[in-house]
Amino acid sequence: MLNLNDTEEILAVLIAVAIVLGFVYSTYKEIQSTISEEKSKYREKKETEAKVKTLIEYLDAKKELIDALNEVQKEKGNPKN
Repeated sequence: MLNLNDTEEILAVLIAVAIVLGFVYSTYKEIQSTISEEKSKYREKKETEAKVKTLIEYLDAKKELIDALNEVQKEKGNPKN
C-alpha cells in the first residue's frame, strides 16, 4: 500500500474535492445550456404556430371572398369558372 505523509494526504483530498467541484460545475453549466436551448425551441415553436394560425385565417378569409365573388357572378349570370 502507498504511504503518504499528512501534506500529501491533504493535497490528495484537495485535488479530489477540486475534481468533484469541477464536475458539478460543468454539469450545472450543461444543464443551464440545455434548458436555454429548450426554451428557445419552445419560443420558436410558439412563433411558428402563431404564423401558421395567421396564414390559415388569411386563407379562410380569401376563400370566403372568392366564394362571395362566385355567388355575385352567378347572380349576374356571368359564371366565370
